[in-house]
Amino acid sequence: MDELMGTGFEVAEKDRLYRCLDRVLEHKQELFIYLKQKWADLFGADFDVLLYDLTSTYFEGEIEQNPKARRGYSRDGRPDCVQLVIALVVTPDGFPLAYEVMNGNTADNSTLREFLAKIETAYGKARRVWVMDRGIPSEAVLQEMRAPERQTFYLVGTPKSRINQHEKKWLDLPWQKVRDSVEVKLYEHEGELYVLAKSGGRQAKENAMRRKRLARLLRKLRAMRRSQPQRDQLLMRIGAAKKEAGRAFGFVKIQIPGKNEEVRRDTFTFHTEKAKLKAAEQRDGHYLLRSNLTGEDPAVLWTRYVQLTQIESVFRSLKSELGIRPIYHQLEHRADAHVLIAFLAYCLQVTLKNRLMRHAPGLTPLSVLEKLSTIQMVDVWIPMLDGRNLVLPRHTQPEPDVQALMEQVGITLPPQPPPRIKSSQLPGVGTNQSALLEGTAI
Repeated sequence: MDELMGTGFEVAEKDRLYRCLDRVLEHKQELFIYLKQKWADLFGADFDVLLYDLTSTYFEGEIEQNPKARRGYSRDGRPDCVQLVIALVVTPDGFPLAYEVMNGNTADNSTLREFLAKIETAYGKARRVWVMDRGIPSEAVLQEMRAPERQTFYLVGTPKSRINQHEKKWLDLPWQKVRDSVEVKLYEHEGELYVLAKSGGRQAKENAMRRKRLARLLRKLRAMRRSQPQRDQLLMRIGAAKKEAGRAFGFVKIQIPGKNEEVRRDTFTFHTEKAKLKAAEQRDGHYLLRSNLTGEDPAVLWTRYVQLTQIESVFRSLKSELGIRPIYHQLEHRADAHVLIAFLAYCLQVTLKNRLMRHAPGLTPLSVLEKLSTIQMVDVWIPMLDGRNLVLPRHTQPEPDVQALMEQVGITLPPQPPPRIKSSQLPGVGTNQSALLEGTAI
């Protein structure tokens, strides 16, 4: 790092960089305001439609010095760990506008009001459309957003139970085709537009997923009946199968042996509730959307809602190649700084993604980073006659294909005097490892 920055080691050593995280943290809001303008200048990004969602990331250790580290609903499948909740706002193109680190036990529906105020304070009032999944907005917040003086619009997924509330209305309405495999029905009620969407492709996918889980569950139950375990063991195995099957478990009716009965074919029975399964399959692929954009084209509303997958891809990126989890920092401000650096890394990634779309549309940010990882930092050691060593830090010269890629996306390496070394000349030497080269070889 010190060589790339052209400064001394004491400026870029590990502990100093950690302390710099603490100093960067207070400038988080200014950083995002700067980035918003930069993305608008570079790519013409607009921020009229905002996707809002929450995720969690867990700690390793007790983290008793961080009051935000709490146990809560884990999206990582780690209920055994304390965690943080992260709320994020991004555009449909993946540009983040803001995020917030919250207590690990924060409820989803308690966060939206604060974020609405945060965005308006930072970026001013404007005609924005907030796209969210069900469970995030409360009825009180939606009512506030519908107020005429706010000019704040929303599009939110709604539980399917609301379909039954106006079932007679839905039955009388015709389907309108908005895509090849998507049809909608529209219904206005008390200043809101309800959109019942039906996706043929999604219906087939949900049917297949449920039937796959159901078939796996039935195989496990048959295996239990053949092995005839003790009743307590049977209950434990059924509990494990229920957890794995998820909602598919509700379509199987099971009769278990009584407290003093043995496990036999006549005391342990099960069957699929076919009528219940058929009714569920008919509801598959249906989405009920709710919005105060009463005059909007239903095709536009559907397109905006499915863009929520973009924020899910941001979370996947943060948790995989950007390494936001697990967090090992003990202190609250240091953990918050860790999250900030992960988000700044994502900002670089999404900037690279949009630059590639213009200059090299066949490449992804991950493939570019894999190619750039072949450029290594090495130390060339030259033995001196008095027993000392002359150490020359160098980076390897990029191969022709990597050099062409760098020119395409406008990346320039810092200049360096000879000797110039290629990574192919360093067999067995990985990134950030040193190579001992004899003076005669140079």
